[in-house]
Amino acid sequence: MKTFQNSCAQGDVMIQRVAELPKGLVENASQEGGANLIVTHSETGHHHVMDRASVTMFDNPDNALEGFLQVHRATQLSHLRPHDTHESIGFDPGVYKIIRQREYTPEGFRRVAD
Repeated sequence: MKTFQNSCAQGDVMIQRVAELPKGLVENASQEGGANLIVTHSETGHHHVMDRASVTMFDNPDNALEGFLQVHRATQLSHLRPHDTHESIGFDPGVYKIIRQREYTPEGFRRVAD
């Protein structure tokens, strides 16, 4: 398992440690994924997930490409894919900014579909 100090990336998501949660965020209340919290979705079901009991995810209503994680106890970000998977990344308690990769389409920018 990989570890990091300030920033890391896995697939189509980059994560940076930040000092605190910004104002105006909305807690992500999705129950999709069961015990796993889906940090980023994959069209093929090979999501990037964390243990739901260890983290709280927040959405930024002003920026769909940005979110935040509050990690309550040490956990890891895992890629749900049986082959050619990304190595898991360990997270210590703290606050993290999620930056989702974007791509341009004729309709405008959108999240990259992994």
